[in-house]
Amino acid sequence: MTDRVPVLKIGQILLVSIQTDLEDQMVLDLQEDLSQRIVDTNAEGVVIDITALEIVDSFVGRMLATIAAISRVLGSETVVVGMRPAVAMTLVELGLSLPGVRTALTLERGMEQIKRLNQNPTAIR
Repeated sequence: MTDRVPVLKIGQILLVSIQTDLEDQMVLDLQEDLSQRIVDTNAEGVVIDITALEIVDSFVGRMLATIAAISRVLGSETVVVGMRPAVAMTLVELGLSLPGVRTALTLERGMEQIKRLNQNPTAIR
């Protein structure tokens, strides 16, 4: 049995705090759990906190892009917060543009970004 990444609900926003390196099965479980929670709660957005991750590889980068795409199809915006400078540099060096993934430096800014996006639904996304 693998560990599961917790998905917490704060108002109309789901918070995913990744505190450990992700194994393949954990990512698949997270995608399934998060998708179901979006539907169950009618969440306006998803914030993924990667503050604890010191290293991000192409697998994690693709996982973030996939989660953002799934969330968007289900009507929720995704913001990744807490990215360290080394992680950002690695993603750029790997050529991962993370389409559909918005970023913010802090959890507070990420939540504000989702609220702004939902207040202005005609904005280009």
